[in-house]
Amino acid sequence: MKTIIKVICVLMAEQAIALRDNEQAIHHYKEALKLTPTDTNLLAALARSYMQTNNMDQCQFMCNEILQYDSNNETASIMMADLSFRRMDFENATYHFSQLLLAQPNYWTALARLIEVMRRSGTLQDIQPFIHRAQNVCLRPDGEAGLNYCKGLNDWYSGNPNSALRYFNNCRKDPEWGQQAIYNMIEICLNPDGDLPTEGVIDIGPDDLEIKNSRGMALKTAERLLKELKPRPGVIDNEALNHRLLQNFLLLASRQKSNIDRALQDFTAIASQVEYKEHVGAVYGMASAHVMLKQSQRAKNQLKRITKTCWTFEEAGYLEKSWLLLADLYLQVSKFELSSELLTRVLEHNKSCTKAYELKGIISEKEQNYRSAITHYDSAWKCSGGSKPNIAYKLALNYMKLKRFVDAIDVCQQVLKIHPDYPSMKKNILDKCRNNLKH
Repeated sequence: MKTIIKVICVLMAEQAIALRDNEQAIHHYKEALKLTPTDTNLLAALARSYMQTNNMDQCQFMCNEILQYDSNNETASIMMADLSFRRMDFENATYHFSQLLLAQPNYWTALARLIEVMRRSGTLQDIQPFIHRAQNVCLRPDGEAGLNYCKGLNDWYSGNPNSALRYFNNCRKDPEWGQQAIYNMIEICLNPDGDLPTEGVIDIGPDDLEIKNSRGMALKTAERLLKELKPRPGVIDNEALNHRLLQNFLLLASRQKSNIDRALQDFTAIASQVEYKEHVGAVYGMASAHVMLKQSQRAKNQLKRITKTCWTFEEAGYLEKSWLLLADLYLQVSKFELSSELLTRVLEHNKSCTKAYELKGIISEKEQNYRSAITHYDSAWKCSGGSKPNIAYKLALNYMKLKRFVDAIDVCQQVLKIHPDYPSMKKNILDKCRNNLKH
């Protein structure tokens, strides 16, 4: 009889989760635990529900309970690491994930999380030993799906979207990693900064893999990848909603007014639903559409709604994009203090954000604080992995303004070695600095 009641409680909890009612899920899991208090699977499910409601203390308590019964429980260990991450305790999160990987180098979930943690703590360069150890124990010479995913993630965050696309493409058919790999490929193709990967994008054909180079091809690739996604309705991570948001961002990326209007209408419809009220992705989508329609004030009004929203891992991407967009809008009307506050907030959560450093550099430059501008542009250049010559141009220009001609020349030579077709750098900065050194 106990077993039947427990099963019913678990089913009711799972149904509550599908309806996004985590409080009810917690209630049902607690009822089930009254019957089997040492069931680590139930304790883990309850801990996950607490995490979903942002009740970190109770989540940690449940994880400690699990570890008392099973000191090597991976689910509890990775949840403890996740808790540190969500609390922005990057040092502790790095420690926990590192310990998991020292014991099991090919624990792909932990490796993917560690890459994310190191990116946000500004220490992504330290991930290489973990990737090398994972490769050494990999069972397949061409790499397992999890390894391809992690290498793609690392390359994407390191400013190498071409290599990232290839790695993600290698695992896009995998049942475990494929779905998220496709989401990431679509994000790269849409590219919110408006820059295509330097070598083009992968054109996904039935049996072929080619590199093309045009915005139209990038959007076609994104469209075809979006059709591959099969969102499961009712799952915890809202796959159906994420799919719908991406469809609208694809419409925005076309830059055609009719598509922008359609996307704006659907973003508004999403945000008007009670369960998605103030949803960060929908608000960011509405604001982006207003910017494209040259309605800056409306965009700002939308973004102000979520300026005080607490950072969470689930909404981190859209939230940071929202803060960056609002900071950019403030910058355009010379509200430097408001802009800088938002950029500082972005960098508190993501010390590898190229765009935030770049905008901080622009503010410093407009305020004629060229030393500060150099610091920010240099950080932006490093975080982009040297992939954005326009940032290096600004860095070299500010060196030149401070008469640091040798430093400016050094930056120019680095860029022209990789991007020889960037003639404005040679004409406007390199040649002038060389002439100044001669005199």
